[in-house]
Amino acid sequence: MITDDDLTHLRRCVELAREALDDGDEPFGSVLVDATGRVRAEDRNRVKDGDRTRHPELELARWAAAHLTPAERAGATVFTSGEHCPMCAAAHAWVGLGRIVYVASSAQLTEWLTAWGVAPAPVLPLPVQDVAPGIVVEGPVPKLAGEVRALHARLHGAG
Repeated sequence: MITDDDLTHLRRCVELAREALDDGDEPFGSVLVDATGRVRAEDRNRVKDGDRTRHPELELARWAAAHLTPAERAGATVFTSGEHCPMCAAAHAWVGLGRIVYVASSAQLTEWLTAWGVAPAPVLPLPVQDVAPGIVVEGPVPKLAGEVRALHARLHGAG
């Protein structure tokens, strides 16, 4: 169940996605929150310079592996504007992070991109649970999905 605190963190993810887009990058943003509700780290997409692995979810998994104990990682939640791609879902699972909460699903993003005539990505848009079945996943969140769609539409010059 999505709480008011969850929505606060998800809104920050959308802000980070907007910051990424305003900086010429793809609109994705993520926040890592510990079990007490404290934001421990946040990031946004940084793929514009050619390293297509610079996703915020992967960066947060790396940060967590370096700075949190296994128990802290297991109790943490990663909030994100878009559902983790397979690379990020695998990293999340390998470092033992807890719950994922996302605004827009991979299926939604794929539907939008297809409708706008955008070529498919080189990696299949699998749901997190197909890659990391032990992760608790919540989303999409319709209340914010329109904002995420608008950011992607702006990126692709679509409507």
